[in-house]
Amino acid sequence: MRRIAAGLAAAAVALTAAVTGASPASAAPTLRFHGAQYDSPGTDNRSNASLNAEWISLVNTGRRAVNLRGYTIRDRTGHTYRFGAVSIAANGGRLWVRTGSGTNAGRTLYWGSRAYIWNNTGDTAYLRTAAGTNVDSCSWGYRSGRTWVAC
Repeated sequence: MRRIAAGLAAAAVALTAAVTGASPASAAPTLRFHGAQYDSPGTDNRSNASLNAEWISLVNTGRRAVNLRGYTIRDRTGHTYRFGAVSIAANGGRLWVRTGSGTNAGRTLYWGSRAYIWNNTGDTAYLRTAAGTNVDSCSWGYRSGRTWVAC
């Protein structure tokens, strides 16, 4: 009886994966948000240094680099950052997008905003492909004494 029940359970899992096209290994995105510094440390004075202390980061845990051209990051209110010709390395490659201005170099990119993007009291970041497909999101609420979140 146990063998029949186990066989039926395995068949149900296989059928679900076949119908949905999903498998446990493919359920977690390989390109995702890694963390966000949503409240710039110190006084929020809108200086470029303070704006650049606010950031969001991505990680690629997949086996291939990902070309981000046309991908977007946006917040709940619609502030949108569009990636240019940049790739994120495979096997744990990380990339930071800082809110203020600067020169894009290596793994650090700049949004170019003159105002803070991420709300200290809570927000959601959305990562979408160039075609608009949602890849990942990261949400946080108000956390007394915290200025960052691991996504």
